[in-house]
Amino acid sequence: MTDHQFAFLTSTTHPGFLNAPPLSTRPDAKFLIAGVAWDGATTNRPGARNGPYAIRRASQMLCEGTHPYFDVSPSEVIADLGDLPLPNTSLSTMRAELEKFASRLIAEHHMAWLGGDHSITLSLLRAYRAHEGRPLALVHFDAHCDTWTDHAGEKSGHGTWVHEAVTEGLIDPTLTVQVGIRSSAVIETRDYVRRLGGLIFTGRDLRNLSGPTQLQGLCATVRERLTRSGGPPVYLSLDIDCLDPAYAPGTGTPEAGGLTTGQLMTMLEEWGDLNWLGMDLCEVAPAYDHAELTSLAAATMVWTYLSGRVAAGSGTHQAA
Repeated sequence: MTDHQFAFLTSTTHPGFLNAPPLSTRPDAKFLIAGVAWDGATTNRPGARNGPYAIRRASQMLCEGTHPYFDVSPSEVIADLGDLPLPNTSLSTMRAELEKFASRLIAEHHMAWLGGDHSITLSLLRAYRAHEGRPLALVHFDAHCDTWTDHAGEKSGHGTWVHEAVTEGLIDPTLTVQVGIRSSAVIETRDYVRRLGGLIFTGRDLRNLSGPTQLQGLCATVRERLTRSGGPPVYLSLDIDCLDPAYAPGTGTPEAGGLTTGQLMTMLEEWGDLNWLGMDLCEVAPAYDHAELTSLAAATMVWTYLSGRVAAGSGTHQAA
């Protein structure tokens, strides 16, 4: 693969996520961070290419303590690959190269991918689908349904990947869960996943629900759906704009009426022991951030996900 180097890419000559060392010094790391610094498919404010660096920087304050719920720290079992050297001017070329990188990396590591805009997820799902040999279950946090069939005449972008993933057989729509959806869209697009048998919990559904007790019904419904299907491998795709702009102003397409950081963190904690096979976190655009609110929220959610994986492996905090 060609080594595409650009000035905005970061590497682990800088501190990695949670101060993680580079993969070269911890080659047996169970969990690996990789940045995908791409924002060539954005439809509003660009800048998500700088998200991986901002998330890593915000994570530095998290590295010395254990997680407040899981009582573990992933710091000793992760490495950081830095940002992948990918093409920067062609969506199709970038996606092809990213899929090659992903196929190689997921064979050896449990990955957390730092975006980048949400168009990167299609490549990742293609790699995971090939690796697993079956369609995946998907938990998708977002303000947007990402089921459009085009973007103003462009056939593929950061809002089409869910539709493309269903069409390509990468995900099982009946095992797809969307949380936080609230943007404007025609009903055929907005309810696409529900019409195919999946679950959608809108921003309105989640208003005034906070904490494990109030979110118990939602969390149990998702868990029961996955359990009835035999606990399939689940991929987590988290667009930071699932959060209300009050909590995450630094994103390309903010939408009012979103989740709180507390709601999002609670759901990730409650689902910490699901059969996760990897995750991505997308659409952090630091140029529009204030006081690092968005990058801190993003870093905290990746930390929570990794802590849940460590806790599940050690047998702590297993859900009933």
